[in-house]
Amino acid sequence: MIGKLNGVIDSYGDEHVILDCHGVGYLVHCSSRTLQALPQAGEATTLFIETIVREDMIRLFGFASALEKDWFNILLGVQGVGQKVALAILSTLKPGELANAIAMKDKAAIARTSGVGPKLAERICVELKDKAPAFGSIDPAVAKLAGEADEGRVKGPLKDAMSALVNLGYGQPQAAAAVAAASKALGEDAAVSALIRQGLKELAK
Repeated sequence: MIGKLNGVIDSYGDEHVILDCHGVGYLVHCSSRTLQALPQAGEATTLFIETIVREDMIRLFGFASALEKDWFNILLGVQGVGQKVALAILSTLKPGELANAIAMKDKAAIARTSGVGPKLAERICVELKDKAPAFGSIDPAVAKLAGEADEGRVKGPLKDAMSALVNLGYGQPQAAAAVAAASKALGEDAAVSALIRQGLKELAK
């Protein structure tokens, strides 16, 4: 199995690149983000490769980083996510952004991908929620509050402060993150008004 290729860019297609490795041209499918990051034709580059073998074909998928390759394989484990959709998601979101979106249950961010509807975005968040923290940069306390908010389990001042921020036009994941950060800064007994003020400061950062 091919795990990595070093070679010279021969030419580009809409969704692939042909990489010349010692006279052999490999057709490698890539996300648009990876294609944009590659050098122009005639220059050398390295791609991390995932080789997918079927009865009727062998297809190579190339990634700019090992992390992007890891997320490609993680996404393929979700029912309804095929190779094309996985590449489309990685074209829309960087690996870290995808991990954070899943941790925060930010279904809207994932659904920005062409071919990914609300139901599939929700399935991705649910099935990968335990894997996302290892790849993301979200504070676990923030992710926990976002999950509780998505499930309707947030009560008291936190709920009221989140509702106020949502009413101001912020998305629920952003409001949850801001209120969680505010609560961490002010303490669990902070009043609603203080949480809102601190939350707005967090959103302005």
